[in-house]
Amino acid sequence: SRCINAEYGSSGINAEYGVSTAAAPRTKYGGKTTVTLIPGDGVGPELAESVTTIFKEMAVPVEFEMIDLNREQLKDEGAFDYAIKSLKRNGVGLKGVINRSADFRHHNVEFRGNLDVYANVVRCMSFEGIKTHHTGIDLIAIRENTEGEYSCLEHESVPGVVESLKIITREKSMRIAKFAFDYAREHNRKKVTCIHKANIMKQSDGLFKACCKEVSEDYPMIKYEEQIVDNTCQQLVINPQQFDVMVMPNLYGNLVSNLAAGLVGGAGVVPSKSYGENIAVFEPGARHTWMEMKGMYVANPSAMVLSGAFMLKHLQLHEAGDVLIKAVNNVINKRSCLTIDLGGNASTHDMTNTILSEVDALS
Repeated sequence: SRCINAEYGSSGINAEYGVSTAAAPRTKYGGKTTVTLIPGDGVGPELAESVTTIFKEMAVPVEFEMIDLNREQLKDEGAFDYAIKSLKRNGVGLKGVINRSADFRHHNVEFRGNLDVYANVVRCMSFEGIKTHHTGIDLIAIRENTEGEYSCLEHESVPGVVESLKIITREKSMRIAKFAFDYAREHNRKKVTCIHKANIMKQSDGLFKACCKEVSEDYPMIKYEEQIVDNTCQQLVINPQQFDVMVMPNLYGNLVSNLAAGLVGGAGVVPSKSYGENIAVFEPGARHTWMEMKGMYVANPSAMVLSGAFMLKHLQLHEAGDVLIKAVNNVINKRSCLTIDLGGNASTHDMTNTILSEVDALS
C-alpha cells in the first residue's frame, strides 16, 4: 500500500548548523502533555474540532491549550504575543492557517520567524483510494522556513517602483541542508535534490546551492543532485517518482509542496510539520483556509488529523499515532466515506466518525 504509514520522525541534529528536535521540553500536568492548539481561519476550527473529538474518544494523554487566533483577533497585538508564548512554553503546537490581517501583516510568516521553526517537512504519498494521474509517489519536500522572499522586506523606492529583498544566509542555508541530509539518512532515503534558481539569482540561490553541495560531501551514502526550480515543476508533472528528498529555499518550497500535494489528492490529505530548536508545530501541508466554505462542515479533515497523528508520534505516543494514521488511510483507500474534494458527499463530521470507527476496529 502506498499510504502514509511511516513516521516522519525528528532529526537528532547536534552539529554546528543543526538542532535537536528529539528532546523538546514539554509541559505536563496530571500525566498529560499540554499542546497549543490554534485552529486558525476559514475551515480551521472545523478541522480542529475533528482532531479534538478523535483525541477525546481515543483517550490520548494530551491536553490542548486552545487559542482562538484568527484574522480579526490579530488586531489585538496581545493575542499574537500570547500565542507565541504558549508555543514556546509547551514546545509543541497544532495549528491551522491564519489569513493575512487587514493591515497586510502575514502572521503565519511571523509565527515561523518568532519561533524560528526553520524546517518545514511535507511528505506527499499516493493513496490507493485516490485516483490521480500518477501512482507510487513518495517524496519529501523540505523547505527553509524563515528567510528568502518571505523576509517581508519591501519598500517603494520611488512612486511606482517597488523593491523586494530576498535574504539568503550561509548560516540558515547550511542549517536546512544538514537537516535535509540527516532526515534522508535517518529515514533510509537514497537521494537529496537541491532545488534552486542559481542560473539567474547567482549570488543568493548560488549561496544556497553551494551550501547544499558542501553539506552533501559529508554524506557519501546519499546521492546528491541539483535542479532548477522551473524544471522541477515540469518534472513533478511528468515524472514525480524520480524525487526522494527535496530541499529548497522558502518560496520554492511553497510552490513545490503545493504542486506535489495536488499530485496525490490535494490540500485535504497532506500533513506537515515545522521544526525549530526545542519546538515542533504541526499543520496541514498546503496552507489554505478555504474561507468560502467556512461553517459548512464539508472540508476534508484528513490533513489536520494526520498532522495530529504525527504530533502524537513526536510526543512518543507511537501506538496511538500509528493507529490513527492507519485509520485515516483505511477510510481514504476504502472510499467508504469521502468529502467533496475526493469525489464524495460526506460532511466533515461524517468522515471524522468514520475515522473513529476505523480506530475502534484497529484497537
